[in-house]
Amino acid sequence: MKVSVVVCTYTMERYDVFTEAVESALAQTYDPIEVVLVIDGNPDVYERAVEDFGDNENAVISDNDENQGISYSRTRGAELASGEIVAFIDDDGVAEEDWIANLVDVYEETDAIAAGGDVRPNWQGERPDFFPEEFYWLVGCVEPGFAEDGEEVRNTYGSNISYRREAFLEVGGYDPNTGRKGDKHLQAHEAPVGIRLLEEFGQGMVYTEDAVVYHTLFEYRGEFRWLVSRSFWQGYSKRVMDLLYPDAPDAKGDYLKWLLTDRVPRRLEGLVRSPSTAAVTQLGAIGAFTVAVGLGYLYAIATPDLVEKANS
Repeated sequence: MKVSVVVCTYTMERYDVFTEAVESALAQTYDPIEVVLVIDGNPDVYERAVEDFGDNENAVISDNDENQGISYSRTRGAELASGEIVAFIDDDGVAEEDWIANLVDVYEETDAIAAGGDVRPNWQGERPDFFPEEFYWLVGCVEPGFAEDGEEVRNTYGSNISYRREAFLEVGGYDPNTGRKGDKHLQAHEAPVGIRLLEEFGQGMVYTEDAVVYHTLFEYRGEFRWLVSRSFWQGYSKRVMDLLYPDAPDAKGDYLKWLLTDRVPRRLEGLVRSPSTAAVTQLGAIGAFTVAVGLGYLYAIATPDLVEKANS
């Protein structure tokens, strides 16, 4: 089966990492494959991409008329694609060379309608001592306990996710009101696709730990203030998803239970056995991020016409 890998970007400031993402897609061991590049309304980036990749017979390059956001761009990439499978990687991701081969194995060995894999952190500086691995999802990476290999989930993270293209387009692709668009970032834009696939086809996404993408984590993503803000808006976004899809399955309660009844007690036991500053600060960060998510959710509850604001 042919696979189309969609990579979207929007600014010259990210061009170097975008190039790494594209080159990792072009270097895949799997064949047949094409790489669809969608530039989100930036002629300068488009011209540079054409200059760098336009001669590659496996590359398709498009530029939106104006900045439309990551969700619109990804759906546009799927529309331009010709593969039976459409896979997505962020413009700051780098895939292992067998990434696509391992995703395809899922489709060939099961009746999967969607498949996603492991996203591992690639810190551009040292990982902050205070950062707890339980919150890797804040930076788009897979946290411990996310899923077992071969388990069906609603969705994986956006830098390592794929679908049968016809099914993806049949349920409308990504909602253009979610995801990054200029200064606006309503998070969790993979969730609505997963929810609609479950509703339409009764199937979720199969997680495979062998399909690996490394997510470039710039230094600002290790700043405590940024992470707290990110947590707040994650909470806000979760409330929006609850309103848009009130009957959809959700793992918020399971995650919070796992965090508070499993991970925190383990950390406290470890702290007693082997005290360290890092252990204390990570416990503090778990508390701060959890509270920030809750405050974001409560803020969304108190926001009038929340869905209308999200869609505006």
